[in-house]
Amino acid sequence: MAFDRRTFLGTTAATGAAVALAGATSTPAAAQQQEVGAPAPRTYSFTVMGTTDLHGNVFNWDYFTDKEFDDKAHNDVGLAKISTLVNQVRAEKGRRNTLLIDAGDTIQGTQLSYYYAKVDPITARRGPVHPMAQAMNAIGYDAAALGNHEFNYGIPVLRKFEEQCDFPLLGANALDAKTLRPAFAPYSMHRLRTPCGRDVKVAVLGLTNPGIAIWDKANVQGKMTFPGLEEQAAKYVPKLRSMGADVVIVSAHSGSSGTSSYGDQLPHIENAAGLVAEQVPGIDAILVGHAHTEIPEYRVKNKATGKDVVLSEPLKWGQRLTLFDFELTWVKGRWSVAKVAAKVLNSNTVAEDPKITGLLSDEHRKVVAYVNQVIGTSTQAMSSADGPVKDVAIIDLINHVQAETVKAALAGTEWAALPVLSQASCFSRTAAIPAGQVTIKDAAGLYPFENTMEARLLTGAQLKDYLEYSARYFVRTAPGDAVDPAKLTNAESIPDYNYDAVYGLAYDIDIAQPAGSRITGLTFQGKAVDPAARFVFAVNNYRASGGGNFPHVPQAKQLWSNSDEIRNTIIQWVKAKGTIDPAQFASVDWRLTRAGVPVF
Repeated sequence: MAFDRRTFLGTTAATGAAVALAGATSTPAAAQQQEVGAPAPRTYSFTVMGTTDLHGNVFNWDYFTDKEFDDKAHNDVGLAKISTLVNQVRAEKGRRNTLLIDAGDTIQGTQLSYYYAKVDPITARRGPVHPMAQAMNAIGYDAAALGNHEFNYGIPVLRKFEEQCDFPLLGANALDAKTLRPAFAPYSMHRLRTPCGRDVKVAVLGLTNPGIAIWDKANVQGKMTFPGLEEQAAKYVPKLRSMGADVVIVSAHSGSSGTSSYGDQLPHIENAAGLVAEQVPGIDAILVGHAHTEIPEYRVKNKATGKDVVLSEPLKWGQRLTLFDFELTWVKGRWSVAKVAAKVLNSNTVAEDPKITGLLSDEHRKVVAYVNQVIGTSTQAMSSADGPVKDVAIIDLINHVQAETVKAALAGTEWAALPVLSQASCFSRTAAIPAGQVTIKDAAGLYPFENTMEARLLTGAQLKDYLEYSARYFVRTAPGDAVDPAKLTNAESIPDYNYDAVYGLAYDIDIAQPAGSRITGLTFQGKAVDPAARFVFAVNNYRASGGGNFPHVPQAKQLWSNSDEIRNTIIQWVKAKGTIDPAQFASVDWRLTRAGVPVF
């Protein structure tokens, strides 16, 4: 892609920080006299609100189903709901006693965000303003950390989004690959005016995910590098304190578990927020992102100071809003944090803010019209509901399109004679293709991620290892034990997108056996797979770059790659074929068993 070095390095990299002022009067916490005649201690309270993993959600709307969002817990999504919660908190606390920050993954995830990156891109000459920038500006965000999905559409889109935001995008560990200087503002500093003593200076340090170097290698290699969160926090927190910060908050697009999904491919931890709290002194609170989990309040004791650091992660897509409530006391000529507490508010308790829905109603209508375009027909209905436990036609469709695309790409090459296999996951348990007319939203709903496709060279033995690793997803269940499909999957908290079915092979998964010894009857075209045989493997770039830490693929020889999203490849395939007929590609080639007896 074209790369504008001047835009890339930008002024934010040169200055290394963004400064925001939130001033004027405020309402302090009530001061209480501890003894008769003793002066009341000077105190001040303020609240930092936080969101994360918004993933392009403005409206409480599911563009893949073209109806209001709903799930089993009846959660709601979107910035329009968050705006209402933010307005309530500001009304209660006083507008100038609050800050609002985000922990990343903002501009990817819905057809709304896709449309303004690809269909009507914000990078076009006289292009539109990104809906997420419009909404977040209108709500009044003070700062946002970079998420790994910010890089999915390339650096030019990210830079344009940054330019459109009225608040800084922070990434202390997103460095220019050549100079090793910050490519984005590492931190922002905010002043809160108090009625007693000097202003409170609140520093927000932004940290992003080192996995970007793997997951978006095509977009960032040679341009940016991403060191570990702990080392960059250790560098910047003392600097922020020396600059007079009374409170230091970290906004980290990194989970709290201390684990990584990319194994040892990088010397850095993916989910390092808890380690940052434990290892780096001087942090008061961390807004956690990336893991898509809900953590109202989690306390980690810092090893050096013995003090608690309060962590909180609001649920994804704008389903929750974190509140960090700070109580400060004026001690020996400076403000000192006396207490920090965190909680989350549920966005399903409020209505959407009409200011936000009205602001973006035109954009919403355009995207709804786009996703409802008819691109073909299907001879029968297909559903992903059983996809995690059964070989279903709708997952075969993804794999068939991928395998066909790779075969066509390798035609005439030295690899053309090798058999092509494919991997796919059940990305959404609610994806469906209806009988009759098929629209963009139907096809796009099969693949909600912006993954692209590659072809890698694997052996039969490596594929067996790959399948064994994938089969860890199932809960070990002894023969004769009752089987509840709802409790059979996601062992070890493995998400659905990290369970792969491999298309082109036949095999059984014996869930009575321990992980690592489950694949039986592995065949190709009716014959046992030769461990030395070579296969072309159609695989998404997330898996190829180490996502999920699957074996062999990241090190395997790359035979071909494509920059087009798999979702678009599926849409174009349906348009070209005109008709989806499962009889032409679907078959039951894998099944769950126990001691040779099928589970279903």
